[in-house]
Amino acid sequence: MRVVRSPVAHGKIKSIDVAAALKLPGVHAVWTAKDVEHIPPIPFRLTGLKTLEPYRQPVLAKEFVRYVGEPIAVVFADDQYIAEDAAELVEEQIDLLPATLVSFDQPGFFDHVLSSEPGVIRKGYGDIDAAFKNAHAVVSLELSVGRHSGVPMETRGAIARYDESRDILEMHGAAKVPHWNRDTLAQMLGRKRESVQLYEGHVGGGFGIRGEIYPEDVLVCAAALEFKRPIKWIEDRREHLIAANHSRDQLHRVRAAIDSEGKILAIDDEFFHDNGAYMRTHAATVPDLTAAMLPGPYSVPAYRAVGHIRLTNKTPCGTYRAPGRYESTFVRERLLDAIAAKVGVDVVEIRRRNLIDKSAMPYKLGLETLGTHIVYDSGDYSKLLDKTLAAADWKNLQQQLFERRANGEKVGAGVAMFVEKSGLGPFDTVKIEVKSDGSIEVITGVASIGQGVETVVAQICADALGVNYSNIKVIHGQTDRIDKGMGAFASRVTVMCGEATRLAATKLRKEVLEVAAVLMQDKAEVLDLVDEQIVRLDRSSGPSMSLAELARQHPGGLSAEATFESTHMVYPYGVHVAAARVDADTGGVTIERYVIAYDIGKAVNPKLVEGQIAGGLAQGIGGALLEEFLYDENGEPLSVTFADYLMPTSREVPEVSMLITEDAPSPLNPLGLKGAGEGGANPVGAAIASAIDDALQRPGAVTRLPVTPQRLKAIMAAAKA
Repeated sequence: MRVVRSPVAHGKIKSIDVAAALKLPGVHAVWTAKDVEHIPPIPFRLTGLKTLEPYRQPVLAKEFVRYVGEPIAVVFADDQYIAEDAAELVEEQIDLLPATLVSFDQPGFFDHVLSSEPGVIRKGYGDIDAAFKNAHAVVSLELSVGRHSGVPMETRGAIARYDESRDILEMHGAAKVPHWNRDTLAQMLGRKRESVQLYEGHVGGGFGIRGEIYPEDVLVCAAALEFKRPIKWIEDRREHLIAANHSRDQLHRVRAAIDSEGKILAIDDEFFHDNGAYMRTHAATVPDLTAAMLPGPYSVPAYRAVGHIRLTNKTPCGTYRAPGRYESTFVRERLLDAIAAKVGVDVVEIRRRNLIDKSAMPYKLGLETLGTHIVYDSGDYSKLLDKTLAAADWKNLQQQLFERRANGEKVGAGVAMFVEKSGLGPFDTVKIEVKSDGSIEVITGVASIGQGVETVVAQICADALGVNYSNIKVIHGQTDRIDKGMGAFASRVTVMCGEATRLAATKLRKEVLEVAAVLMQDKAEVLDLVDEQIVRLDRSSGPSMSLAELARQHPGGLSAEATFESTHMVYPYGVHVAAARVDADTGGVTIERYVIAYDIGKAVNPKLVEGQIAGGLAQGIGGALLEEFLYDENGEPLSVTFADYLMPTSREVPEVSMLITEDAPSPLNPLGLKGAGEGGANPVGAAIASAIDDALQRPGAVTRLPVTPQRLKAIMAAAKA
């Protein structure tokens, strides 16, 4: 399958001529919108507002095209080369319409008429008006975060196969949320859910962008049903950069009411979220998280956030690692730095004065997101700040930077703090089976997107069951092996699946010992399971039995299933410190040192946590200094190769000093777990912006990410003028 994509950002389709393509030998079919008119638009998975439903994306454009790269036709041919040649022969006639590229000040065009505002997010608590009326001072900023996204090493792809003998539609290449995607594909294609099965392979990183349902996923499955032949689709890199979800792209107008010591009395934020041409599966998730998580680790007595969702003729948006929090942390921490400058204290002291105290835990924020009330379950923010500053040798670092600035260098350091959310419910189910050879299978409905699911789940199972870790195989992302599953997103897997695994393993251990007690003619209480052997606690009182032998002698099989349910998320937290040097001639920024401290309650596998943090840092640096999707005045994307969309390499990413702490285990699960997937990325833009301000000795200099050399040179030129 090859997708024919719109070459223009906005227009009315007059005709699509497929005759020449169909004449090419090896071409089996070409579909346009009329061939798939029975397939509904792609539904929302999270945070769906009723007002957003008219803006869902069809699998093929109908009357209008709304961004460059939108699918308008698909070609099916013997091989990819013929399919590409045929796609070039499809001729479209499109009457151009005005392209809306910036909609922060007014709603944009949808179809041929001015659209009303698709949706507004409102969150808040306390008496905002009274706080600003009684404030000693008000600090106001306008800040923005550019458009960028996750760029996995592998582009998207899928193979669909219809097994007519079993009436089963299979899709291989699923990721992230296989069970939701299975149910949704079945619904969209008019099939029973049990007649559709999804299979996850080794897909590498997810980062929020991979594994959602896109038009291509639906089309490849519909084609397999129609032609009763396997259909393969793999996008090229240009397609990925113009068609897969973008993210970020927000402008904030934020103000804080403060007292004479810089303590926050209230925060009032109005922001605009550019979601591109359509509302995809994430619907309002990103702006909702932005509004809900902006207060962070600070005491904010009154708060109001109003987020305007706007549509433009750009690639549609979704989530990307720390969605809504990368943006809101940048805004909040820029605001804290501005407050420090206003009252004349340093950036560390202003944070100390405003941090939520440990004694306030659990701390009810008075806000909701993702269907849950935000209650910080545990945390000692001041303690982690102290540990981070000690790890960074902050006092000596400040003296060294001062001396270097005196010698003419532009060097500085910045700090940023944050609270993350993780462990989103409502459930996860795990089945554990003992095979006849004594090996263990753990079957789960979560997905593996490079975060180490197989390792962590096997560790937890081995510890609770009493078997060797290397003897455990973790099965994930296979909808035919387990009927329900929530997948992998929102840093939820270790918390939810980990606890479900512990419960199932504990249950299975009890069953194993009870069955063994009958065969060994003893009581279960005097038996133990150690390294696949059932032994007596008094090792000298009789022979042992292997787990494999027990499994073979028990005709019903040895297995257990358990579900862990949770109605509240858990909240890890952290501190980043960045030291940076600015090149006055080129506007380039070199990160000389980076320190990250992250408290995740309990680290099942510290090395995996460090890997998550290092990867998140690299992506955060990309968004802070390099990565940005740009468009010309007609809506033509300018960032369609890696020559234009700049990715950080090992040269731009510094060695990072990491401090993984366990000072605040979560009281919401027995292991005390919190998620670790997004804390490496969350505050990077904020920390680097603070370091650049310090290097320039100009508080508030950075107001937009990414801080490209061109923008930084403009900042320095303005300061000089």
